[in-house]
Amino acid sequence: MPARIEDYALIGDMQTAALVSRDGSLDSMCLPRFDSSAVFAHLLGTEDHGFWRIGPAHPSHRPAPSAARRRYLPSTLIVESEWDTPTGRVRVTDFMPPRDGTPQTVRIVEGIAGTVVMRSALRMRFGYGRIVPWVTTTNEGRLHAVAGPDSLWLDTAATMYGQDETTYADFTVRAGERVSFVLSWQPSHQAPPPVPDASDALESTEKFWSQWSSHCTYNGPYRDALLRSLITLRALTYAPTGGIVAAPTTSLPEVIGGSRNWDYRYTWLRDAAITLSSLLRTGYREEARAWCAWLVRAVAGDPENLQIMYGIAGERSLGETELDWLPGYEDSRPVRVGNGAAHQLQLDVYGEVAMTLHAARQAGLGPGESAAHIQVKLVEYLESVWEQPDEGMWEIRGPRRHFVHSKVMAWAAVDRTITLVESGGAIVDACVVERWRELRSTIHAEVCDRAYDPVRNTFTQSYGSRELDASLLLIPQTGFLPATDPRVMGTIDAVRRELSTPDGFLLRYPTAGAEPGLDGLEGDEGAFLACSFWLVDALAMSGRADEARTLLEQLLALRSDLGLLAEEWDPVRRRQVGNFPKAFSHVAMCDSFLQLAAHDQAGSSR
Repeated sequence: MPARIEDYALIGDMQTAALVSRDGSLDSMCLPRFDSSAVFAHLLGTEDHGFWRIGPAHPSHRPAPSAARRRYLPSTLIVESEWDTPTGRVRVTDFMPPRDGTPQTVRIVEGIAGTVVMRSALRMRFGYGRIVPWVTTTNEGRLHAVAGPDSLWLDTAATMYGQDETTYADFTVRAGERVSFVLSWQPSHQAPPPVPDASDALESTEKFWSQWSSHCTYNGPYRDALLRSLITLRALTYAPTGGIVAAPTTSLPEVIGGSRNWDYRYTWLRDAAITLSSLLRTGYREEARAWCAWLVRAVAGDPENLQIMYGIAGERSLGETELDWLPGYEDSRPVRVGNGAAHQLQLDVYGEVAMTLHAARQAGLGPGESAAHIQVKLVEYLESVWEQPDEGMWEIRGPRRHFVHSKVMAWAAVDRTITLVESGGAIVDACVVERWRELRSTIHAEVCDRAYDPVRNTFTQSYGSRELDASLLLIPQTGFLPATDPRVMGTIDAVRRELSTPDGFLLRYPTAGAEPGLDGLEGDEGAFLACSFWLVDALAMSGRADEARTLLEQLLALRSDLGLLAEEWDPVRRRQVGNFPKAFSHVAMCDSFLQLAAHDQAGSSR
């Protein structure tokens, strides 16, 4: 069966990614893009659905996963794994070179001490584990696998042989010796890719990531953790367009054995928007500029039909289907590809877009006249729909509601666009701007009237409801109300009291177990990690920095040994769940570091 979610390492080339477990098994990889079909799908099924394991050949020499030592090379996305065996010590280095043509996965086996007999077992399965390729060996000793439009090439000096529709290589490494494997993808109609040089690829990949990491301008507390998150976010960025995927995986469950399994290999506007904020504040202006350009292209031409998510190149059609031949991660069904939430009405995205463009302008990026025109068009459309109920930021699959977070973000969209006009960034008739000022006041008054429970001193999830929602913690970040407003402080305490798990982390909102809940779905879920980081921010902004730091330390302890976070934390099984690694979790963590650093700096300047 596949490993625990947090026991995987991420490697990638900023166009796709792979997950490698502690025992050396590459269990998830889509080619040639993040959203392509998988060639290794063991993560969502069995070994019959594709994997590539490199490790000690003798079963008794394979250490338990907990005994494996691994690390990322400093400031890179290159992972090293070491195993001790009765006969020696061996290291495997895994990475994907930043792409310059053919996508490649490089695995270098190096003897450290003694002698170790190793085995590579490669089971290629295209189409999410459904298609067995036709495998041949060329006169030059290159392995070639073909299935329809796809082909893979394996280059290695080790002797290969086929058995049970799997390609094996048994070889011995001694101290100081290296054996390399390079797997390349190529459209099947094209000529073979050049024979790669693994050593050169390692050197150039390490140089790329080290240079990129050197641009980080943050030098405050938790810098190593922040840089690891930034590297992860960069790995989740589709380099050709600047689009940022929410995660490189699909259908990793929010509860083991449950059905809340979604495809996150797309670009959510809100995820990418808050990512831009972190990039800007840590020195990565070019990445922020690329995302702004992606946003303008994706939205352009049809701003009235703004989607909550797009494909990594701006595609709009993300139809959702189920892969019934895959049993799912630890029997968590169904396995889904595509995402049917793409066409939901989520009013908060208008605010996300406006706040993102506002932040870009403040940073001097100057998104340009096109972006300003689109922002104005979005608010003109928002005028006609803001009073409607929507599916909210959590993409409920039940009846629409008047979600408070959606209304607050609609207010933010109008507010930032008024600022745009007042600063000269867009030309709009004076009567229109006055109408928007009235609208801004109307939304604010309505939220304070219909969403606030004076008896409990808290805002609620939606108009007229008693339920709470962790997204309410974002109210002060939008500027809707200050964090020290008694209503906001009451909301912070209420959310913490009513949505905390026994270990002190936050649920997004209440769920109903076996019955369909407010979100229209059966089952429960774990603590949503981004929400707990929002609580860190809210506590710090409201003057409770010590409590914020205590919670932040608890959250940092949930990271994997490589510093990675999934979407959620299962407080019962005490393990990470949901798609992995999750951009939202890492951005929220970065924001908490920056928030506390700003708080400390403000305190020292007084």
